[in-house]
Amino acid sequence: MNTKYEENIIEFIKVKQLFESPLKFKSLIGDTGIDKKIYSKNLHRPQLALAGFYYNFHQGEIQIFGNTELAYLNSLTPIKKAKALKKLLNYDIPCIIISNSNTLDEKLLRLCKSHNVAVLSSPYNLSKIFFVLSDFLDDLFACHTILHGSFVDVFGVGVLFQGRSQIGKSEIALDLVERGHRLIADDAVLVTKKRESILMGTGTKVVKHNLELRGVGFIDIRQMFGIRAVRLQKRLEIIVELVDWNDNEEYTRTGFDHFYENILDIEIQKVILPIYPGKNITVIAEVIALNYLLRTYGFDSPTELAKNQAEFIRKFKDYKGYIDKRYITYFQGDRE
Repeated sequence: MNTKYEENIIEFIKVKQLFESPLKFKSLIGDTGIDKKIYSKNLHRPQLALAGFYYNFHQGEIQIFGNTELAYLNSLTPIKKAKALKKLLNYDIPCIIISNSNTLDEKLLRLCKSHNVAVLSSPYNLSKIFFVLSDFLDDLFACHTILHGSFVDVFGVGVLFQGRSQIGKSEIALDLVERGHRLIADDAVLVTKKRESILMGTGTKVVKHNLELRGVGFIDIRQMFGIRAVRLQKRLEIIVELVDWNDNEEYTRTGFDHFYENILDIEIQKVILPIYPGKNITVIAEVIALNYLLRTYGFDSPTELAKNQAEFIRKFKDYKGYIDKRYITYFQGDRE
């Protein structure tokens, strides 16, 4: 099943947002260049560029100086050193990052300042900077969208309840919280594409873990049920679409039919759950989560039942009028 969601893409971030990463960046020239825009999540080591080779040099990428780049610059005379850096700064680069708490000569720092290019230093080595910063930028530039529904962690499975207004999504979420599960977000769920196959969901800064109950109003789940009742983020793994029961509709009964929802080009498993008054949706939601876990670990109930039936037919196909035997061969006394 394909459903088109509005895809939002971040066009740029600012250099100052890099200070939010875990890399403990420190600016070597104050606030210079921190409002400059970064349009690319790619990282670049300017080894050949510093030596004067700029063929296929990609402008707009963050430049990272490791021990090799610094050693090369330090091997040059002051005039050649300044010339090499100035040529790099003439290209549209957003900032320079230096590893291992290293720094640049005062003259080179003044040169960067005159070109409005920030110089950031991190105490970590080059490999860690590339690994952490790549993941950090990938997250900031990731596609995202907003889904309407209630998002709950049920037995460690991220379950999003969707359906028409007033069908009872928030009430189900509240009941699940009361049974020990954890709320991630209600009403507006911000979903971000992480890598190529993962969707991560969270709430918004305004709503946080508030939940709306018609006739009662807004309640703060964290304040009412405690920290154990909420989560900040969770992977979206299954969607439960609540629909009103319709006698004229055919609903899946065996579990062989699988439905999927396409969100940001990622297929998410979907369960269409018809409801009517008196139906215990909370317990069914727990069963859906547990069934998802069983399938994840390689056990599929409908498939196993079909195997048993096929084996039974193979064994007794020549016995006409055969009646299946009971599961228990001998009833012992029930004296409990």
